[in-house]
Amino acid sequence: MNNGRIAIPSEGKGGLGGIRSGHFGHCEVFTLVDVKEGVISGVTTIPNQEHTEGGCLVPVNLLAQHKVNAIIVGGMGMRPLMGFNEVGIDVYHEATCAEIKPVVEYLIAGKLKMMTPDKACGGGNH
Repeated sequence: MNNGRIAIPSEGKGGLGGIRSGHFGHCEVFTLVDVKEGVISGVTTIPNQEHTEGGCLVPVNLLAQHKVNAIIVGGMGMRPLMGFNEVGIDVYHEATCAEIKPVVEYLIAGKLKMMTPDKACGGGNH
């Protein structure tokens, strides 16, 4: 990714030095990383919004409102995956690294693969 805004579900206060959340829909905050010409140009965080079971599209709409182009997750159910696809946010899968900065660098370098429906989980497990 050369230009755009990347969202990473984050624990605690988030930020580039933070830790990713295991469940994107129930994370405390999203770390938003702006990339310009292949370089990190800005980092902000936004609080996740409350949603009830089955309200998986709440974070999808929140990130769409913040002009996110891509999200990096360790796992995701089919419903939010389809929701991100519908709003034009690319979903990338990376389940081994818990730190935010390295996974952002992996995406910028083109080392992450887009999440496909066969990688979607049943929900509630991530």
